Amino acid sequence: MIPPKLTEGDEIRIISPAESMAMIADDQRDLAIQRFKQMGLTISFSQHAYNENPTIEQRVSDIHEAFRDQEVKAILTTIGGYNSNQLLQYLDYNLISENPKILCGFSDITALANAIYRKSGLVTYSGPHFSTFGMEKGIEYTEEYFKKMFLNSDPVDISPANHWSDDKWFMDQENRCFHLHEGYAVIHEGRAEGVSMGGNLCTLNLLQGTEYMPSLEGKVLFLEDDFLTNVPTFDRDLQSLIHQPDFNQVRGLVIGRFQKGSNISMSDLRKIISSKPELLHIPVVAEASFGHTTPQFTFPIGGEVSLEARSDQVAITITHH
Repeated sequence: MIPPKLTEGDEIRIISPAESMAMIADDQRDLAIQRFKQMGLTISFSQHAYNENPTIEQRVSDIHEAFRDQEVKAILTTIGGYNSNQLLQYLDYNLISENPKILCGFSDITALANAIYRKSGLVTYSGPHFSTFGMEKGIEYTEEYFKKMFLNSDPVDISPANHWSDDKWFMDQENRCFHLHEGYAVIHEGRAEGVSMGGNLCTLNLLQGTEYMPSLEGKVLFLEDDFLTNVPTFDRDLQSLIHQPDFNQVRGLVIGRFQKGSNISMSDLRKIISSKPELLHIPVVAEASFGHTTPQFTFPIGGEVSLEARSDQVAITITHH
């Protein structure tokens, strides 16, 4: 079930299922609001968005109210964190399925987005938080793909960003460090079509063995991880996902760019992938522009995607979103 797209004047509700809006600087909040205004969209905040230590009940209430409110056309998360999975057993998935609308966020929100897709059938999205739009520089690619995903229904060809950054922009907006992005890295060639799914790997793995884990059958997986991972932890986290039922029916794998703090090089990643015979028959592409570095594209959890990986060319197209 794909939620309706946005049109001019639509309201986006900001919720804080993980960390609070209280940690976002006022100038960054105001810039984000202005960016949405320039897109023709308005922003509202949930009742408990600014609570520094919101209860489970408050966070769940804000999610339910955002889906229930007919004026709200999309829901965007403030930022990530660590405990969105606390909420899963308390959500009213019937309410959500009866009021389909866009839900977007990444990192810790991976648990929430994939659980909602699994339990309600609603297509959700891995993409920027509200706070992401408080970035002064290097935001153009992120905004471009946000608009392509949510303002029209046309297929979206995903090209890599021409630059990337892993600096603490929220601490210093002026002294940014941008690096040339050399494009996709093909680890296994091949072609695949399937249902897009994924997000932050270690967070997705929290759903293993629960009723909130989507089936992997027919999926093209988009996986990334942050600075807290490293070579051995990413290796075993990926292996854990491979051990899930129906992984043998996964059709392709797209890996996002790693943060510098992970110290995972392309050589490391190639060794990890080559050590797993379960991946030999599917196309595997790395260095995609999503995850915890910036900028980032938005992709649907439950949409449809085609992937073609050749040594000289990569084509990733979100066909239904």
